[in-house]
Formats: sequence, structure tokens, C-alpha cells
Amino acid sequence: MPHTLHAPHRQITGSAAFPPLWVQRSSYEAKFDSWVNQKKKETNNSFDPPVELTGVQPRVGPQSGGTRLYLNGTNLNVGSHVSVYLDDIACHVERSLASSSQISCRTSRSPYPSYQVSQLILRIDGANLTLSNPFFYTEDPSLHRIQPLKSFLSGGRHIHIYGTNLTSIQQPRMAVFNRFRQVNETSCHVLNASVMVCPSPAVLVRNPGRDSSFDDDEGQGDSADVVAHAVARGQHQRNTAVKTKVFSETGSEVEELDAVRLRIGFIMDDVRSVQELNKFYPDVASDLTYVSDPRFFPFDNDGGEMLRLATTEPEINVTIGTRPCNLTSLSMSQLVCVPPDVQPPSTDEIGHRTEIDLPVVVVRVGNNLRYEVGYLRYEVAKIYEFPPETVGAIAAGGTVLMLLSLVTLAILKHKNSQAEREYKRIQLQMDTLENSVRSECKQAFAELQTDMTDLNNDIQATGIPTLDHKTYIMKVFFPGVPNSPILQEVKQINGPYNNYEVAMTNFEMLINNKNFLLTFIDTLENQNTFSIRDKVNVASLLMIILLDKMEYATDLLYKACLMVFSFVCSFRTESVVEKMLTNWMALCMYGYIKDHAGRSLFLLFSAIKHQVEKGPVDAVTHDARYSLSEERLLREQIEYSTVVIQIVQEDQDEKVFCRVNDCDAISQVKAKVLDALYKNTPCSMRPLISEIDLEWRHGRGGHLILQDEDLTTKTVSGCQKLNTLAHYGIHDSAIMSLVNKKRRYCKNGTSTYGPINTLPARNNNYEAQYGSTVKYWHLVKPLDERQESLQDQRHKSIPEIFLTRLLSTKGTIQKFVDDFLHNILTVNDALPCAVKWLFDLLDTTASTYGIVDAEVCHAWKSNSLPLRFWVNLVKNPDFIFDIDKTPILDACLSVIAQTFMDACSTTEHRLGKDSPSNKLLFARDIPSYRRLVSKFYQDVAALPQVSDQEMRAAMHALSVAHAGEVDVLNALKELYIYVTKYSEQILEALEDDEVCQELQLAQRLETVACTLSAERTLSC
Repeated sequence: MPHTLHAPHRQITGSAAFPPLWVQRSSYEAKFDSWVNQKKKETNNSFDPPVELTGVQPRVGPQSGGTRLYLNGTNLNVGSHVSVYLDDIACHVERSLASSSQISCRTSRSPYPSYQVSQLILRIDGANLTLSNPFFYTEDPSLHRIQPLKSFLSGGRHIHIYGTNLTSIQQPRMAVFNRFRQVNETSCHVLNASVMVCPSPAVLVRNPGRDSSFDDDEGQGDSADVVAHAVARGQHQRNTAVKTKVFSETGSEVEELDAVRLRIGFIMDDVRSVQELNKFYPDVASDLTYVSDPRFFPFDNDGGEMLRLATTEPEINVTIGTRPCNLTSLSMSQLVCVPPDVQPPSTDEIGHRTEIDLPVVVVRVGNNLRYEVGYLRYEVAKIYEFPPETVGAIAAGGTVLMLLSLVTLAILKHKNSQAEREYKRIQLQMDTLENSVRSECKQAFAELQTDMTDLNNDIQATGIPTLDHKTYIMKVFFPGVPNSPILQEVKQINGPYNNYEVAMTNFEMLINNKNFLLTFIDTLENQNTFSIRDKVNVASLLMIILLDKMEYATDLLYKACLMVFSFVCSFRTESVVEKMLTNWMALCMYGYIKDHAGRSLFLLFSAIKHQVEKGPVDAVTHDARYSLSEERLLREQIEYSTVVIQIVQEDQDEKVFCRVNDCDAISQVKAKVLDALYKNTPCSMRPLISEIDLEWRHGRGGHLILQDEDLTTKTVSGCQKLNTLAHYGIHDSAIMSLVNKKRRYCKNGTSTYGPINTLPARNNNYEAQYGSTVKYWHLVKPLDERQESLQDQRHKSIPEIFLTRLLSTKGTIQKFVDDFLHNILTVNDALPCAVKWLFDLLDTTASTYGIVDAEVCHAWKSNSLPLRFWVNLVKNPDFIFDIDKTPILDACLSVIAQTFMDACSTTEHRLGKDSPSNKLLFARDIPSYRRLVSKFYQDVAALPQVSDQEMRAAMHALSVAHAGEVDVLNALKELYIYVTKYSEQILEALEDDEVCQELQLAQRLETVACTLSAERTLSC
């Protein structure tokens, strides 16, 4: 609401932002009424319309004044006397521009810069209207630089002016002066407070035949005529006209052209300093040199003249019709541009049709110069003349192809929509199934948490059963090889032990030479008979040999990654360098796993083990009721009950309670009893199941040895069923004990011992164990071939009841999966610097080869650490822990490993009816896991760069910590087998390499062979 000042028959208002002037009704008001009535009589003015002041523009101006202010309101022209003040500074009213809604005035100079006007006062016939804080005086503009300082006569060239406080001027203008007389001026455009652009003023030739003296200031008529005439006539006056030399591209002088120099000044309100730059800004070059206009000849002639006197390529715009012609070069007499591929429409540059139906070629220079150089017609050569029949056939064929394409697109769209509906249906079905088992999962998770709490307490007391470093590297480097030749004692080869030791020492010295080792690896890679298994073995042997030289191994891998770009791109699993990099990372990560990340992996393994063993597990097929793997899902409905037995051992004072299932085979019960008795004791320090018996102590009935197979074993259809607790009639609170296995039958009044057919702890292949053709079964009866075929068909699709079992298991252990992934994908101070170093190396390699696709670097990093290292540990936790991994646990861990692999991929996997169950299980979790992986890569990239000194120190610490753990001579002996096998190719490669030839590496390798054979030949 505007505020109003009331007076008889007149109303004066101000805006809400600016409080009005209020007058108390007193004796002053009576006098004011009398004055107004008298004024009405004198002027015969009604004063009925209210006067209102609403605002002022602009709100800022220079200290020197001269800013035109516009006061906005209503009925502002009703009075006869109007004045405006900024505080006590007068603002001179321009009555000729006044209207009912607006009054303008020019500001006066302020007493000092940066002056804030507190009040604007508008007086109309003695009545005051005010606005608060209406205007701010800034410092006057200042100029620092002007460029370019050359223009053609017609003007319009963009001149850039650099300075300060330029935005305080509303309408700045640029002028050129002949001494003290203004020749011409143009309006400028302010870009920001420090830059504005002004087109150069035109200096036109209006009277070239007129004779005038350029030095005279009086009586010369139009100043522009004078200056232009001076240029045309070539009059060269001191400080005004100069001679300009023009040079060709070769540097030779072509001709001399007349030019004139005029003084630049700027009109910025009342700021006088910018008008006389040579006086107030002597350090600023402020003379503008005018040269003749460029001349562009029509197409009939050749090129033009003076094209580069005051013009550059960006200032010239060439159009063909409305389409641009891309300028490629500009010389003093020639302009070259590339026209569009297709002839533009027949218009000029603004779209007006031309008379001859051809596009016109227009050259514009600056704002003022425009040249029409001609019309352009594109020549289209007719190579072939097709008969009408051929044209018709082509048209018909094109129509048919188009129809077929439309039909194909319709079919594809339908299939895509169908797949989308199927995807949504499956997602909805999965959500429904998860909701149906949610309560079951909560209860199972609560029970599992109780067990895991006890496990956590045990871990606090006894620690995690982590393997020692030597066993760890043997399992990682040589998986599936329990008795590696590396661990064997050194034997003599072809001669005295001294010769063998000397030869291997010399061979090790060759391996410590980068040129030899890189050539050796490259030669082996190129052999057709060098298998994948050989490549893995060679890489592992090399890392064993370099175990105490981690600095050298790191430098070698660095050079290999930069040299072999194809290796970095694909991370081929069959590459020796790739396997070496995987083993190198395993060595760097051992301490991190042992002290930080290993706990979450061990808890995940233990949680899966507890959940799986809570339900029935078939000892023969290894299928389980609670499973994450469809392949290991027990599909039969097994009736069972939980039995809590008491374990009494002579060497323990207290009873130990163990929860088992009455459907468990005796070997399974023994395994659970061992877990209860030994808890987190390393598996290698426990008794083997094959070395102990389970003894049932049932009071007066005596003691009974329980076994998987004895005289009471039942045979069904020629297959023997393994004995279970239910078979023996075991119930709750039964007392059991583990005793050493007896090697013979022994019967007496209190004890009965059966045959020693108990299975080893880590081998449940019954037929192989017994060495017979007898078939065994535990929970699921064996089927003949025809029944097995029908069973396979029924199991191809997962019924909902089976899928809910998978979901139930997944929901129960979900927290442990999440905790593990969050643990290994979180950057902390304990993260080895090798991870940051390797990721930076991959980023550097991508930058070196110009790879900008972020997904490529993402894939490289995933292949180098998560997929090659963490996935391997998830699938094989027995590589780092001293545990027993059963087939059902291996299947469940493989599902989690596959989920982690999917999380490392940037490709979206669409779910369908044929999608694997493991992808259906974790479909809702994959997006969050993907974000976790991406954030991990971003956090690693944000870490400070690892210096060479830090990396060398870390690698040196690893070398010292694990020096002497493995006998290097055995590894050298195994590696030398490949040297012997491919000796010719290796020697040839060493001879072909110039550096290796200079170092005589081939001769040194032959010396090793001679030393081993103990031959004293010339070659030795």
C-alpha cells in the first residue's frame, strides 16, 4: 500500500519501500490548507487527482554527476514549480521531458565518492514527496586500456575498452576528436564493470573534392568531411596524419597508404577525465588510426584490396543466402571461405528472396560495411541417367523396404514392451515373495544374531583363525595344489650341489634385470604351446622369487602396464603380467585383510555356515534347505526336528550343548560337535572326523558308537541310506562324547563298536571313499536315468516355494553381506597405498592414450582389485582363514561373489523369466552396491597422490617383513624348466633386442645352462 500525504483537495503518495512525509494536523496544517487554497485560486487548478511517487531509476551513478534520473509516479506534472534534491544535492529537472507518469533530472556532483543518498525529495509547489536510499554515488569510471587502435573510415569496428566502474554509466558514448572539435560519436555497450565495447565512429568521405586545411580549427564546416578529405588527399600533418606501410606475407613492402590519427574521448555523463584521455590518462594509448575501407570486388574481378589494414578474420562475416561461409584465410587482397555442402535458399543474409533465384554472397565487416560480391550457383554433375522404369523399380523397392522396416520396428517395440512388462511382473513377484518371508527372515535373523553375538565374543577372546603369510601366498599363488614343489627340499640337479646353487644364483641375477625379464615374459607369451596354466604358474613363480624385492617387482609392473597397452585394455586372464599384478596386489593386501577387512569376511562366512547348517543338508548331494544357490537347493520336503545334545569330554569340566538336527548324518553331527568344542580354533588344529567316533552314552544301555554305516544301515532299491540321529532314536538331552576311533570290532557288555567306515571331514564322496560301486543316499532317494531326466525338467523353473527358501536365506544374512561390502569399499587410513598407486596408474594410462570414457577406467579398476582379488577371496575364504569350506558353503559364497561382480559392472541387467536365481535374489540391492563401488573409486581418486618415496618405503617394508619365507631356489628350479623348454626362442629374442645384446644377456643365460650341465665347452 502506498503511503499518502493528505492536503485539502490534493493527495501526495510514496511507495511502501520509501516512507512518505507525514504532517501533523496542527496550526501548520491550517496554514498549509490556507496556502493550498490560495494557490488554487491563483492557478485555477483543481488539485483533485492525487500525486504519487513510486520509484526512481537508475539507482547508481558517478561522483561527477550528470546521471539522468527518472522519477516514476502519477500526476507528477500537476504543479507549476518542481524541484528535486538528493539529500541537499540538487538534481536539475528537465521540464521538457516531464509527463504525468515520469519526471527526469540530471544529478549534480557529490561531495565525495561512494556516497549513499539517504533521501530523495520531490517538491511540487511546496509539497514534499520523499524516497529513502534512492541513489548511490560511485567513484568515477577510469580507463586502463583500449584495443584495437585502428579502424577503417566507415567505422563500426568493435573497440574494447577496459577500466573500472563502467556500469555506473547508463549511456556511455565514444567520440573521436580533431584536436578539440568532435568529429563523430557512437553508443557503447557495457559488458560488465571492467569491459565495454564501442563501435568505432564513422569518418565518411562526403566532399572529397573540397580543399581544406586540416590544421585549421575555424571555418572548416563538418569535421567528418574535413578528416575524410584529409585521408583522401593524403595530407600528413604532425600528430594527426601519418603514413602507414603495408607489407605482404613474405615481408616485402607493397605500398604506402594514407592514414589519419584522431583522438579518442568518451562521453560518460559529467565525467570530464574520460573525455581528455591524453591529459588525465597519459599512459593509456588513446589515438585511433583511420585507414581506407577494405574493398571487396565482385566475382567478375579478382579478390579485393586493403582487406587486412584494420580487419582480422573473426571480424569478417561471409554469408551465402542465410548460411555462413566458414572463413579459412584472409590476406591483403584475398579472402577464402568454405561454402555449405548444399546450396542455400535463394535469399540474402536476412532471408529476403533475390530476383534471380540464387543466393547472394554478402561480406560484412564490422557494423557498417556490407558488400554484395555476387550470386552463387552450385553445379551438380549428372553422372548417370536412369530410365523411368529403373526409377519406378527403385521407388517400389524402397517402399517395400520401408514397410518391412516399419513392421520390424513394430515387432521390436512390441517385444520390448512385453519384456518391460515381464520385468515389472517379475519385480513385483519378487517384492511379494520377499514380503511373504519377511517375518520369517526377521525371526531367523534374530536367532542368527544370537549365535553371531556368541561368535563375536569368541573372536574377541581368541581372534580370527587367519592363515600365516606363507600359507596364504601358497593358496593364492598355487590354488588347488596342496603339495607345491616350492615347499619341497632342494635336491641336486645334474652335478654337485655347488654347481646347481651357482647356476640358480646366476639365473636369479638375470631375473633381476628388467630387460631380460620383460623379454623372457614376452617370448613365453608368444609361444603357442604356452598354456594358460603355464602362464599362471610362471607368474606365481616370478612373484615368489621377487618376494623380497617388492620395489623391483613394482617398478617392473609399472613399466609393463605402460608398455603393453593391450594388457591394460583387456586385463586378459591368460596374461602373465595380469596374474603377476593380481599376486602383487594379494601381497600388498595381506596386512589390510588380517587387521581390518578380514573380520567382516569371516563373520559373513560364519553367518552363512550357521544359517545353512540350521536346516537339513544332504551329505551325499550337498543340497540344503537353506541355500543361496539354486543348484544346491534341497527341493524335497524333509520332516525334521531340532535336537540339543550334551557333549561330555574327559578333559573338560563343563558340559557343552550342541544343537543338531535329527536328520543329520553321523559325520555331520561330529562336525557340529567339533565346532561346538573347538569354536574358533583353526581347522588344521582340530581332530579329523575320520580320526574320531561319536559315542552315545545312554545310561544303563551302555555306550554306543554312532556311524554313518553299520550293521543297522537300511538298503532301499540297492542303495544304502546313511544313518542319522533319528535312525538311532536320539532325542533332546542325549549325552554324547567324542572318542578316538577304534581300529577293530570290539563287543562287550557295555560297548559295541561298528566298522570304521566314517568319512573324512573334507571328502563326502561316498562311492570314492569306499572304493565300491555301492550307491549311498542321505535325504533324497537316488533316481534312475529316466526319473532323473523328468526331475531335471521340473527343476528348470523355480517354483515359488523354492524361491521363498532362497529369499529367506538371503534376507537372514543380508546384513552381513552389506557390512562386508561397506567394509571393503570404504576408504580409510588403513587402506594400502598400493591401491591408490595402481588406480592412479590406470588413470594416467587412460590419459596417455586419450581415453575419456569413464566406464573404461571404471572397468580397469574393477578388474584390478574387486574382481581379481576380492571376488577370489569371497569365493575362497579358506585362502586367508584356517576353515573348512564345504560344497554347500562354496555354492552360497559363489552367489555373493557373482552379486559383487554385477555391482562392479556399469551395464544394467534386465530381469526376465529366464534370469538366473542369483540375479533375482539381489536385484533390488545391485543399484545401491553399484553406487558403493563408484563412490569407492571416487574416494580413492580424491586421496593425496602417493609419492615415489612413500611407495618405495611401503614396498621395502613388505620385502623385509617376508624375506626368507619361501625357498627361492625351488622356485628358480621350477621356472628354469620353462627356460629349458623354450631356450631357442628365448635366446633368439635376447639376441634380437639391442639392449639385451649390449648387456650380453644371451651369453649369460647360456652360462647358466653350462653350469647346470657341468660341461666345460667353449660356449661356457
